[in-house]
Amino acid sequence: MTWRVGLSLGVMALLLLWESVQPFFGFFVAGAHPWRARCAHAFRNVGLGVVNGLVIRFGFLTVWAYTMSWSSAHGAGLLHWIPLPTWARFVAAILLLDLWTYGWHRLNHTVPLFWRFHRLHHADRQMDVTTANRFHLGEIVLSSVFRIPVLAAIGCTVQELALYETLLFAGVQFHHANIGLPEPIDRALRVVLVTPHLHKVHHSVVVAEQNANFSSLFSWWDRVARTFRTASDPSRIKFGVNDG
Repeated sequence: MTWRVGLSLGVMALLLLWESVQPFFGFFVAGAHPWRARCAHAFRNVGLGVVNGLVIRFGFLTVWAYTMSWSSAHGAGLLHWIPLPTWARFVAAILLLDLWTYGWHRLNHTVPLFWRFHRLHHADRQMDVTTANRFHLGEIVLSSVFRIPVLAAIGCTVQELALYETLLFAGVQFHHANIGLPEPIDRALRVVLVTPHLHKVHHSVVVAEQNANFSSLFSWWDRVARTFRTASDPSRIKFGVNDG
């Protein structure tokens, strides 16, 4: 757990530096105290992330671990029914967990109750790496509860879940960051991964663009589900929600 926290903080620090040296959007550059505004923005978002992390740590981690232990002991779950070598199990677990993450994210945009919570994440009009922490506690609790039967159905292990969570959070910080990659590099990466370009489209104030690019780690789920969308000029995207 300690090394995962350290890795997450390290990735955030690197992306914060990148945003500072070469930001894609000129947030926090106007006004008398731009750094004060940026720090206040970061404090709010990271503060939400800390609270949510504590709720998960003390409210759900034990339940998830028990669920995976029960699944293993009773041979329940897809990965216990199909004999695979260790490396293939890890790959399959990551793919199945990421497919669920895609489905859950899409539900957050289609179920009105879920959207009431998820809209807090989209309401950030100055999206940067700290926005990766900006989630309503209600969404965190709901996603954590729904994950319990999903973990049992997949039949993954604690180690497989930990690896997926590490990859996921690094990816989520990366594609929320206020950075831009050269278009050829972004285009090559988004064949497999969610990139800053793709996620900027998803955070657009335009509802049709919000309802696209639901993938969190691997971008191919959107291609398969036909929810994949790019923008001809990402610099013209406006972030936020206008649904009142």
